[in-house]
Amino acid sequence: MNQLSGRVAVITDSNSGITQAQAKELGIRVLPMPFMIGEETYFEDITLTQEEFYERLEGGADMVTSQPSPESVLTLWKETLQEYDEIVHIPMSSGLSGSCQSALMLAGDFEGRVQVVNNQRISVTQRQSVLDALLLVKRGMSASEIKAFLEKDKFNSSIYIMLDTLYYLKKGGRITPAAAAIGTILRLKPVLQIQGERLDAFAKARTAGQGKSIMINAIRNDMENRFGGAHADNIWLEVAYTKDRETAEQFAQELLKEFPGFDMVINPLSLSVACHIGPGSLAVACCKKIR
Repeated sequence: MNQLSGRVAVITDSNSGITQAQAKELGIRVLPMPFMIGEETYFEDITLTQEEFYERLEGGADMVTSQPSPESVLTLWKETLQEYDEIVHIPMSSGLSGSCQSALMLAGDFEGRVQVVNNQRISVTQRQSVLDALLLVKRGMSASEIKAFLEKDKFNSSIYIMLDTLYYLKKGGRITPAAAAIGTILRLKPVLQIQGERLDAFAKARTAGQGKSIMINAIRNDMENRFGGAHADNIWLEVAYTKDRETAEQFAQELLKEFPGFDMVINPLSLSVACHIGPGSLAVACCKKIR
């Protein structure tokens, strides 16, 4: 018996960091994101593991992220609707990929039975949206009510990411070679932020320690000034990383000293993000708990 009622199913994509195995435990479905490596197409967590991805990335392979094909989305929806009355579909942020816009167009043919949530989240904050959706299903909300709730709640999350290298941003054309060269010489650790749909520069740190302090202060400021207080019963705290879990676990311990008693999750950043920022990145995120 599925954990959800037969009424509303929850679907997301692998940018949420939810693996296929975890999806089965949660009673949801996860659409794998496709990658082009050379001439071949791979699917996250299906034909491409985290380990294989970093091996290829660090080996200099050209990687291009793609969005799921309309056929794969429609097939998954049609299969799901044989079992459920409605679907809440939570894709990655519309500001970082075209997959949300595509899903919104495709949903037009389903007479309201598929509700696509455009709440501009990614990685651990997208994962939290999925868990929130499951809670709202249990509370008896319809798919359209859950969509409205999650979209109203979208700005109640925040992510800060410290990069280990500027190489991958330069390779993807997101910064100029000159800026990358200066940053490399100065050994800068750029800190980026995701607020809503955009990935933006936030600060430059000289050391990893300084970068962590910047992120801790920034996330505390968001909790206190945007989300109603830095309290464990108000905020979910999350750590995300690319490749280096050990450093992420150490950072999580530092965070718990700053925010004792908080619920904490540590997850790898999705490969679609890792593609652009490379290995060794470290992120802290938070989401306001829903009442």
